[in-house]
Amino acid sequence: MSSLAIEYGSHDRVQTLIDRLTFCVEHVSVEFGGWEQTHVKGPGLYFAVVADREYGAYADPMGDNRWPRDRCRSAFDEDAFIETAETVSVEQDGGIVVAVDGEIEAQMVRFRDLGTRSGEADLFDDVAYEPWMGSRHMSAIETSVRPEVVATVTLSEETGRVSVFRDGRAESTIRAEIGGPWRGK
Repeated sequence: MSSLAIEYGSHDRVQTLIDRLTFCVEHVSVEFGGWEQTHVKGPGLYFAVVADREYGAYADPMGDNRWPRDRCRSAFDEDAFIETAETVSVEQDGGIVVAVDGEIEAQMVRFRDLGTRSGEADLFDDVAYEPWMGSRHMSAIETSVRPEVVATVTLSEETGRVSVFRDGRAESTIRAEIGGPWRGK
């Protein structure tokens, strides 16, 4: 990126976007009622906010898994975004690429492990895995250290945990703590 690049990590509108993604993922987690049932897979989501739409160097298409842009093109599309995310969380698999302007890419992807591109080996120093992390979370924390990625947001399909990853750091909330005192449970 050029020296004229915007510092997206502290940009107000980008922070609003990350908050919207997080609130949406929290909503999907709280609305699903089957977390305590044995052998039930819950909804899962994996959003990546990218500052450069040339993400093909570190992501591969996930087959026919697609975000339905005919129903929702942007994370700023209010109700359409939440409704579409609820459907995608149970019907599709893969990372959802969201540009810093809120536009959602149609093709869902699998982000490559760190070290597959030259110059990535030093990025491992910025990653600290936690015992609770499954494969989705490990991918999200690794993806978050890439210079082109502002943040990743995940919903665990096993536990309903919501996590936001930035620069290899995780802010994670278990399902029972989502919404705190406002949840009313």
